[in-house]
Amino acid sequence: MSNFKRIINAIKLSLNGEQQDYTQGSIPKAVFLLAVPMILELSLESVFAVVDMFFVSKLGQNAIATVGLTESVITIIYSVAIGLSTAATAIIARRIGEKNPEEAAHAGAQSLIVALIVTVILSIPGFIFAGEILGLMGASEEVIRDGTTFTRIMLGGSMAIIMLFLINGIFRGAGDAAMAMKSLWIASILNIILCPVMIHFFGLKGAAIATVIGRSSGVLYQCYHLFKGSGILKFSRVHFKFDNAIIKSIINIGWPATFQFVIASGSWIILARLVAETGGTTASAGYQIAIRNVVFFILPAWGLSNAAATLVGQNLGAKQLDRAEQSVMLTAKYNAIFMAFVMVLFVFLSRPIIRIFTADPEVINYGARALQIIGTGYIFYGIAMVMTQALNGAGDTKTPTIINFVCFWLIQVPLAYFLAKGLDMNSTGAFIAIPVAETVLALISWYFFKKGKWKQIKV
Repeated sequence: MSNFKRIINAIKLSLNGEQQDYTQGSIPKAVFLLAVPMILELSLESVFAVVDMFFVSKLGQNAIATVGLTESVITIIYSVAIGLSTAATAIIARRIGEKNPEEAAHAGAQSLIVALIVTVILSIPGFIFAGEILGLMGASEEVIRDGTTFTRIMLGGSMAIIMLFLINGIFRGAGDAAMAMKSLWIASILNIILCPVMIHFFGLKGAAIATVIGRSSGVLYQCYHLFKGSGILKFSRVHFKFDNAIIKSIINIGWPATFQFVIASGSWIILARLVAETGGTTASAGYQIAIRNVVFFILPAWGLSNAAATLVGQNLGAKQLDRAEQSVMLTAKYNAIFMAFVMVLFVFLSRPIIRIFTADPEVINYGARALQIIGTGYIFYGIAMVMTQALNGAGDTKTPTIINFVCFWLIQVPLAYFLAKGLDMNSTGAFIAIPVAETVLALISWYFFKKGKWKQIKV
């Protein structure tokens, strides 16, 4: 009973967001305190994505197509947001580890300047040319007619996406994972509440209005705590004085991290197209259901990986190199255990899982096969995520970017085509390429992490 109480108390402590020094004391406790809010943060994000599509799907095929195509374009904005967020986490974690919160706040403010410039570059053309963008994505005339306003609102409101991701990266770097969780929860819960109401009154564009209001509310909550809050970071006007050296550092760390996401998501898009080509609509439907389950279970593991990034950055700042490495190895162990449990679920219960989403026997067959094959590599996915995020947290974003390019574009995509078309394995060949590439990714990432060059990175 005392162990149970200890766990409950630790969960309460992690969610309260009290200031902690992650550069000393118990490493398992440090991982736990950071990981719980990070896992919860990303879990609600996955729920929101499903709920959003549920409401929009009631409006018909044109609405679904509009949302799907717009989300494909917004992937670019997500990529930039993740890149800037990764850079902010690495630099701020390093300054916090050095016990220099003033410089951490200065770096955070400079990252906001970069984000504002990037937002202007991306959102204004997106707002003006929304219809043309849908056309370029292959939308029909009906979809362009019905969906342009939705796309215009979503792309015009891209500042909310970039700021939400970036400021959460700032909080995570400072070790305040609870604040990052609360701000994303506010954004997602408001969105879930507003979505059906706005759709009822405004149709499809109501879904975009709800999303922008929800995310903007999360950003306002973040800004209040950055400027008025009592946390370790407190921004003031002086921190926004243009600092060329820090901005250059943010861009140097941020652009490879942006390409990491582009490389990975681009290869998944190619694979989805290959499955549709070789297996038709039925295979594609099964694959999409399987991938939604894969992503749903990967998000908590991604939250755990984010804890590794913060711990590496802060411990490098505190010159605790061995502790930084031990933190990553322990996080990788926890992630591997969690992913092993999911692997067993996917391998042995794939058909019951797919049946939750569809009653079509052919779709169930394809979906179950995809889930079983992709699930075999789950332990390696967990290890790869931690190693990649650890390198990112050290400020070494270029190494994971190169590894991603090799594994996704030189191994996964060619292997998928060779197996699917060259050996006539069709969609099964595409499924097999995923765990093969991810396993190679885990082994290469592990090798470069153990090599230890990330310990010499200056940010």
